[in-house]
Amino acid sequence: MDPKDFFAELKRRKVYSVAIGYIVAGWALAQGIAQVFPVFDIPNWVVRLVVLLIVLGFPVALVLSWFFDLTRYGIVRTPDMKDKIDIVPTVGSNERSIAVLPFTDLSPGEERDYFGEGIAEEIQTALAKIEGLRVAARRSSFWFKDKKADLNEIADKLNVEHVLEGSVRREGNRVRISAELTNCCNGFTLWSETFEREMQGIFALQDEITRAIVDALKLKLDISAPLASRLVRSTDAYDVYLHGLFYSDKASEEDLRKSLEYFERALEKDSQFSRSWTGIAKAWLWLADAYVPPLEAYPKVRDAAVRALHLNDDEAEAHVYLAETKRILDWDLDGAEAEFNRAVEIEPNSTPSNYFIAALYAARGDRDKALAFLQRTAKIDPASLWVNNSACELYRYFGLYDEAIAAGERALQLDPAFVYGEPLLAALYREIGRFDEAIALYQKAERLNGRPAFGLAITYARMNRPDEAREVLAKAIASRGSYTPGDAIAHVHVVLHAHDDAIRELERACEERSSSLHFVGIAPEFAPLRSDRRFTSILKKIGLEPEKVFTATTAS
Repeated sequence: MDPKDFFAELKRRKVYSVAIGYIVAGWALAQGIAQVFPVFDIPNWVVRLVVLLIVLGFPVALVLSWFFDLTRYGIVRTPDMKDKIDIVPTVGSNERSIAVLPFTDLSPGEERDYFGEGIAEEIQTALAKIEGLRVAARRSSFWFKDKKADLNEIADKLNVEHVLEGSVRREGNRVRISAELTNCCNGFTLWSETFEREMQGIFALQDEITRAIVDALKLKLDISAPLASRLVRSTDAYDVYLHGLFYSDKASEEDLRKSLEYFERALEKDSQFSRSWTGIAKAWLWLADAYVPPLEAYPKVRDAAVRALHLNDDEAEAHVYLAETKRILDWDLDGAEAEFNRAVEIEPNSTPSNYFIAALYAARGDRDKALAFLQRTAKIDPASLWVNNSACELYRYFGLYDEAIAAGERALQLDPAFVYGEPLLAALYREIGRFDEAIALYQKAERLNGRPAFGLAITYARMNRPDEAREVLAKAIASRGSYTPGDAIAHVHVVLHAHDDAIRELERACEERSSSLHFVGIAPEFAPLRSDRRFTSILKKIGLEPEKVFTATTAS
């Protein structure tokens, strides 16, 4: 390892922090023992022994700090940086590229992160609309928050030339924003400046920063073009909206519902704020299936998306969420495709626009289109846990195991605590016969998040351990509360050769509008049902062409 990389790795793994903490604590403990033990007539050799143990424990503590992290989920192994975010297309020689890191919020008081992240996202969104500039997606850039990685490492992992970082500080009605743009190829700062404004001028300030960055990159920006921030009229509404945006990217039901409260409050302050409606659609989309039955959640997604688009038809994400409701509630795949394409047209560098259309094409058996959009998504958002975990599954469906392993291992390293559910890399391990590794991943996920995995039941069924498969299935259903997608249960039944039970659950999934039902056509677990007319009838009912879908999964 290069010495520079080695010392950077020591810093990332918090070895320096542990060393300093250990020395301070060890010295204090030794001093205390030296003062206290003689009072109780404890022999000096005991004091010397304790001091020797403290000294010997120092290298042990350093070694442990290299391999393990103490997190809110307990002690987890520190993921290796090597190859964490590596398989992305090389930047073209004429392409300008940038990552916008979350701005550090230096404001006094609690609950500060939302504002710094919101300012960075507004600038990132505006830059993403500029032709000729590739902007790393929010999830990838923001993943590096609190990771203590240096700018060269961030640029390398996100495959960008430039990095924008900064800080914000709010006091009363004034806001100070400092920003710095660095060319990571040579380490030079291209531009840096500090701005101070009244909060009422925050939108003009964001536009001013954006234009300064563009000038530094020698790109053209039509200054008459409406940047995203200009669509906001109320600073009070905007501040509340940023709170909602912050919580809408969390995984728990509590955080998602909290985001709904903030978005609704933003609309109370400004009823014409279209992005608050888009935020409501987003929150209900992620609540659906996982926490709320689809028929309860998706009508709310559609209503919010339609309201957002009524106010502003250029809301790309709102088109994405409307497309999902057409796919799920209406089985209207052509209508969904049209909405997805409109989203890509508006924001060609948006993660939701590219990923969701890739998933739609995969489900329909349009293999080449699906892979093209998956590759675009990987280029835009290489450090997104959600993108990599889902890409692992889609690549697996197409039999592209090398690509699936790369995406799945990146997802595993990005989220060693499995916050977002089942590790889909385990399904890939099962598919290629690495059963022990699949079981180990599923069991680790359950220990950390408390949710038994349907994939573990499928794995036991594939290993001809039906009793264990049924036991895990029962626990997984119980852990989901009042609603479990029928297709999730059907996955297990079909591997257990209980085909009638599988068809019954698929029919229930159809009636209840499970969002993942469209993928049973390309999922290899359902291959035994492909000759069953009941199965092909379900696929046709939800808008799929069975033969096209089946052929896509066997293409070379």
